Amino acid sequence: MNLVAATFEWLTDPAHWSGADGITTRLLQHLGYTALTLLIASAIAIPLGLWIGHTGRFRSLAIGLAGALRALPTLGVLTLIVLISGIGLMPPIIALVILAIPPLLAGSYSGLESVDRNTIDAARAMGMTEGQILRKVEIPLAAPLLIGGIRSAALQVIATATVAAYVALGGLGRYLFDGIALRDTPKMLVGAVLVIMIALVFDAVFAVIQKLAVGGRPATGQ
Repeated sequence: MNLVAATFEWLTDPAHWSGADGITTRLLQHLGYTALTLLIASAIAIPLGLWIGHTGRFRSLAIGLAGALRALPTLGVLTLIVLISGIGLMPPIIALVILAIPPLLAGSYSGLESVDRNTIDAARAMGMTEGQILRKVEIPLAAPLLIGGIRSAALQVIATATVAAYVALGGLGRYLFDGIALRDTPKMLVGAVLVIMIALVFDAVFAVIQKLAVGGRPATGQ
């Protein structure tokens, strides 16, 4: 109980909310790493997944690639990149992008594969081009699974972005690593609690968006 009280006291202390090591700064850094990672990973994985889902080509390769990337240990990848390129922002971002690609890729191609083939054939019969079919038929119908992939990737990145502190960067992971070094348990717990809270908030937001996407799907018809 004393530990809980000490953690709450640390979290609510105004002195811990300002400055370079303040909660506000660390929180913004953590969200910045997450946003940058998702932006880069989405630019790589989503177009590739949509192409695979639309054409049906290289599906087995995509599944194997996603599985292989999931098996890579993020901290190990980060350490390897640091040894090659040195300390900086690039190593943790690359490691986090590798982590985020599999759910984004899977959500993209599986979303398009879930679309009824009869609906696609009907769109072709109406004279729609392949690009129009993708934009106006497949993506809207696949939106729930696409958003599910982004949701999964976001949660994984939020939880793992703490590794940025491993290479002397900021973010909420700073509280974990500094807390261990200083044997400051309340500081460690605050870092962990804040990461959990952010993950829960993002999960709730994406759950609402996903539900709205399901409700807003156009009728397929037969």
